[in-house]
Amino acid sequence: MKWVTWEQVGVDRMACAWLIQKYIDPQAEFLFVPVGKVPLPEGAEPFDIPGVRLSHHRGHCTFYTMLKEYNLADPVLQRIARIIDEADVVQEVMLEPVAPGLDMITRGLRLISPDDDIALERGRLIYDALYAQLTAESA
Repeated sequence: MKWVTWEQVGVDRMACAWLIQKYIDPQAEFLFVPVGKVPLPEGAEPFDIPGVRLSHHRGHCTFYTMLKEYNLADPVLQRIARIIDEADVVQEVMLEPVAPGLDMITRGLRLISPDDDIALERGRLIYDALYAQLTAESA
């Protein structure tokens, strides 16, 4: 299936792409469009674009929305959603001390990657590692 989001992926879009490939659609193909481009490509599921089904809702990041939409109840994924919420959405109270670091790392990955596909490829390692560490902490 094709999925579409804005180019210049950041912490939430990178996490969502990881989630899609890992848990929703292992054969996913990602398309990137400039911010604000309409209409979006037909036949592609949009994500992390304002106004679409898979986007920010009720003060939560798109990653959180995807967990709900696809009934992914894994407690480690829920924790990752909280971290991404704090990294991507303005919060009055911060409970996840790794959130700013994750945001910084994903922004850096984007800067050293020649395109969004490579940024996602590199980001998968970060999210795999985060998932592994959080799993080990909860054991």
